[in-house]
Amino acid sequence: MSAQVENVVIVGTGCAGLTAAIYTARANLQPLVIEGSLPGGQLTTTSEVENFPGFPEGVDGFMLMQNLRKQAEKFGTRYESGTVVALDTSAWPHTLQLADRAIKAKVVIIATGASPRMTGIPGEKELYGGKGVTTCATCDGAFYRNMEVAVIGGGDSAAEEALFLTRFASKVYLVHRRDALRASKIMADRATSHPKITPVWDSVPVAVEGVEAGAVSGLKIRNVKTNAESVLPVKGIFVAIGHVPNTAPFKDAVDTDEQGYFVPAAGSQVKTKTPGVYVAGDCADHVFRQAITAAGMGCQAAIEAERWLAEHGG
Repeated sequence: MSAQVENVVIVGTGCAGLTAAIYTARANLQPLVIEGSLPGGQLTTTSEVENFPGFPEGVDGFMLMQNLRKQAEKFGTRYESGTVVALDTSAWPHTLQLADRAIKAKVVIIATGASPRMTGIPGEKELYGGKGVTTCATCDGAFYRNMEVAVIGGGDSAAEEALFLTRFASKVYLVHRRDALRASKIMADRATSHPKITPVWDSVPVAVEGVEAGAVSGLKIRNVKTNAESVLPVKGIFVAIGHVPNTAPFKDAVDTDEQGYFVPAAGSQVKTKTPGVYVAGDCADHVFRQAITAAGMGCQAAIEAERWLAEHGG
């Protein structure tokens, strides 16, 4: 049986993927969206989004993604569940290999996002997403006004998260397993000299407390030199130990950097070295990682795809 041939296949259903679907569907390209294991992406695990334009009272993350999905569907977007395991661009149309089938596509838009690295300690998973454990200070920092919070990590991202949180929190513990930050000197100096930031050196997280109550009440830590354990009395825990871009199935078709993020072609945020293949969202953005920037990249990818198809007989 020959594989189906689509005008546009979008891999991923976060803000980038669904925005690309809205634009390509309105252009009458009848896009097919491949939904993976977490339809809607990371925002579906966020109880409230306060920084997405147009929602002065905030919006539930799950509902925001449902609305984007319905909007794309209204214009003719179709959805299929599946996991892409490889992309073959040796011939055109390109071939997306799923676990149980193959799909041919004239244009592929990859919007698979990135997954935050987590510590894996007890209580983290149970209290993630609106219950006190988060991976985004920009998204959730304002919920912790005049509260004590902890940031776990020692790189630039952790320093940036800690500094951002000083706008809201009364105190920010910066928990790091070594006795100095891995962050660049300027970021490290800013963080360690800030009056609201208290470095907690040579320490690793052991457990998140508050599972029974359904909200974070503290972070248990262990000193790696003395093995002494203590509890930081925090209401919010920000895990900042990096992200893992969901790019592995596409590395043969699209260039990636040393961290695994897609590297667009020169002069573009969304074009790749392969004609007819575009990237959008957190899988190609390790700087901003915001819902609105992902949506913007999805829009760019869709418009570029529409123009490319028009020129190549799509």
